[in-house]
Amino acid sequence: MTDPAPSRPAWLDRFCSEAPKLAVPPMFRPVGAARAAAVLILFGEGPGGPDVLLTERAATLNKHAGQPAFPGGRIDPEDDGPVAAALREAWEETGVEPSGVDVLCTLPELYLAHSEHRVTPVAGWWREPSEVAPGHPGEVAMVARVPISELVDPENRVMVRHPSGIRVGPAFHVRDMLVWGFTAALLTQVLDAGGWNRPWDTSRVEDLPQEVVNLDARE
Repeated sequence: MTDPAPSRPAWLDRFCSEAPKLAVPPMFRPVGAARAAAVLILFGEGPGGPDVLLTERAATLNKHAGQPAFPGGRIDPEDDGPVAAALREAWEETGVEPSGVDVLCTLPELYLAHSEHRVTPVAGWWREPSEVAPGHPGEVAMVARVPISELVDPENRVMVRHPSGIRVGPAFHVRDMLVWGFTAALLTQVLDAGGWNRPWDTSRVEDLPQEVVNLDARE
């Protein structure tokens, strides 16, 4: 699904063309029964230039505790599909006003085996930015507009591995957050689709911090 959204900036044109056609990595290909969910990839233009909205989940949650994420959650029966769910969750979690968002497209569905969810990423242009803050202190610890320039800075890019030695995947050091796992994998594809990615040293590998491992092990 697409929206011509004449107000969107030209820097989003390539992303809007490429994102709906993104290949789904084998580890994220939907299989079997799973709960439907949606996330909002919200692009804006802030003080640091083009940016994307991220949250950090509360450390007290049972699932994905303490992890940076896109706003989102399960698709409720009253939602009119993934677009409505993504906008509703973004409003509940961060205060983003749905009326100020132009939906650009939906990306291919991704499967998260860890939490047994089928996730539809919804991309939006923040035509009329609203003030944002954690909407549910028990669910969201922080909300941040992260400039794309920071995400693609090679100095902020690493590969991470579990202390067990398992290589987990790409990660980003931005805004006092370590963005890793599903969110980092999706962000990497988003940056590729938009033509924004820059070469970086993929041999730079770090262990996941022990506090991150401990939170992940609770699930």
